[in-house]
Amino acid sequence: MTEYSANSKVDFYFEKVEKWKSELEQMRAIVLDCHLSEELKWGSPCYTFEKTNIVLIHYFKKYCAFLFFKGALMKDPDNILIQQSDNVQAARQIRFTNVEDILAKKEILKKYIFEAAEIEKSGQKVELKKVSDFEIAEELQNKFNSDANFKKAFYALSPGRQRAYLLHFSQPKQSKTREARVEKNISRILAEKGLND
Repeated sequence: MTEYSANSKVDFYFEKVEKWKSELEQMRAIVLDCHLSEELKWGSPCYTFEKTNIVLIHYFKKYCAFLFFKGALMKDPDNILIQQSDNVQAARQIRFTNVEDILAKKEILKKYIFEAAEIEKSGQKVELKKVSDFEIAEELQNKFNSDANFKKAFYALSPGRQRAYLLHFSQPKQSKTREARVEKNISRILAEKGLND
């Protein structure tokens, strides 16, 4: 039988936080009331249904949030789901800055959590952009043009690693910074390592 109560291995997360303590405790109570299992993943409380990730609780300086792993597939009738950046494809957040907002949305939040669980049960998948859909920074293209071995090593990386590099290289506004990022990561790419390996 699946246990839907608080997981003592996750308690420290809620005990260590200072700024968002009350908010996170309310969020935890709401999710557990939706009969999801509580686990610790990526250092944060993660709520699962039959071992698949549904929603994560996390906090930042300016807000705390529910992160729905397949939020892009959710209906969002209350228009409260937020795409963190243009580069985030599947996940969506619901952000909070006070307990009152969480309590006012309690029933709405439960509906969203149940919908997210139904999406997971149905087996739906978020269609992710292909690596070829991402922009290649001019500085990276120049390196490809001048070094065939580097280009071959880059395209031998997994699609996820390629995406991470493509985003990392194209983010800076200044060409000098983009070029420095490419140069800094040449040895990692040649060693078949991802940006975060």
